[in-house]
Amino acid sequence: MSEFSDPIIMKKYGVKPDPETLDIVNTAAKQKQIVAVMKILWGDPREKICEAIDNIPLSCLVIGNRGLGKLKRAILGSVSNYVVNNGACPVTVVKNVDNEHH
Repeated sequence: MSEFSDPIIMKKYGVKPDPETLDIVNTAAKQKQIVAVMKILWGDPREKICEAIDNIPLSCLVIGNRGLGKLKRAILGSVSNYVVNNGACPVTVVKNVDNEHH
């Protein structure tokens, strides 16, 4: 996670991490005494996340869900659904509460 606090690395990749999100992850990791891993990957997210599970390696993964409607999900495919079914570790999907009722 130290890479996300390094402005030189963030500028190199054109990424602007959200300070509040970084603080939440760092605080939770310290409180729960866990190692939180954050990576930036380019390519098909379904494939890249499954590859990362093997390459890091991860013992578990928490992934978000954008709350796409049934039609969009059928056309675009659900990244979280793909990772749940193809990932090599337990996967927990967290739904976006804001989109749950839309």
